[in-house]
Amino acid sequence: MIDNIRENNAFEADATRDEDTMENKFLTFHLGQEDYGIEIRHVTEIIGVQKITDVPDMPDYIKGVINLRGKVIPVMDVRARFKLPPRAYDDRTCIIVVQYNGTAVGLVVDEVSEVANIARDQIEPPPRTSRGKSSRFFSGMGKMGDEVKILLDVERLLYDEERLSAGLVDQA
Repeated sequence: MIDNIRENNAFEADATRDEDTMENKFLTFHLGQEDYGIEIRHVTEIIGVQKITDVPDMPDYIKGVINLRGKVIPVMDVRARFKLPPRAYDDRTCIIVVQYNGTAVGLVVDEVSEVANIARDQIEPPPRTSRGKSSRFFSGMGKMGDEVKILLDVERLLYDEERLSAGLVDQA
């Protein structure tokens, strides 16, 4: 019994340490001319584009599903989600597999850049604007030297329509 408690405490300490090492870390990527970031704690892996099976009656930004090591996961084209012009997939196009609330989703992006450390005091709230509904997906603006990375809110990116229909999101 005591050994189990020790093992559990060691596991919890490791999990806390792992969580601490992920704090302020963002996987950055390009979409068009802009740089975006997503909290690294949500990222499980990055893969190349593979065959995407089309699924009827899905929103236009859901490209379909892929079979990832025996697990079927939906794939979202982030360009389409942001209503950016389409672009042919090439050898730099990647799928970022994220996990949120026990659900895995692949996010198609133009190109993955790096894992960046952005301190909390270098993150500002996103600008308030009624134009461009894409801004509702932003959690903040991360300053890195002369550059700004648009930081995404994974929950809103994945579930915003459900939140809208449930009345949980301001539609402005």
